[in-house]
Amino acid sequence: MIYSLNGELIYVDPQTAVIECGGVGYKCTITTQTLGALPEIGKKARVYTYMSIREDAVDLFGFVSEEELTAFKLLITVNGVGPKAAIAILSELTPQKLALAISSGDSKALTKAQGVGNKIAQRIALELKDKFSNIPSGTADDTEIVQSVSSNTNDEAVAALVTLGYSKSEAQSAVSKVADSGSVEEIIKNSLKYLL
Repeated sequence: MIYSLNGELIYVDPQTAVIECGGVGYKCTITTQTLGALPEIGKKARVYTYMSIREDAVDLFGFVSEEELTAFKLLITVNGVGPKAAIAILSELTPQKLALAISSGDSKALTKAQGVGNKIAQRIALELKDKFSNIPSGTADDTEIVQSVSSNTNDEAVAALVTLGYSKSEAQSAVSKVADSGSVEEIIKNSLKYLL
């Protein structure tokens, strides 16, 4: 099993990257998060990989971080979620945002990924609820999201934003940035600045 590739980036497009290691170019399917983190062509790049072996194909998937690789491995354990769907989900949500969406039961956030319907999104949220605790919160912002959406005022503001059509994780993220900044109305008003 190939765990990672470290070599020269010789080709890249929105879905794939080719990294040359020891004279061999390895083609990886990548997420948009990984695409954004790759250097220019000709520079040295490192990706963590997952190799999928089927009867008719051998595919390599590349990720910018071990957290993204771990999230991918967890997603494909869910019945009905293949590598392509997992890549689509991780192209929409960072591992930290995915962990937040799953822990808060926000299956709507998962349906933004191409080819992921309500049924699959709900199954992912249900089956992985306890397993995503392995993904570190990563940034201070993501940690604040989980901690700050605990007060009643903030909860009411999140509920109001969800009613306005935002996903629960989007609402929690926005509210966390202006948490406890006054009344429910003021929190909603200030949160909307981050959502519009």
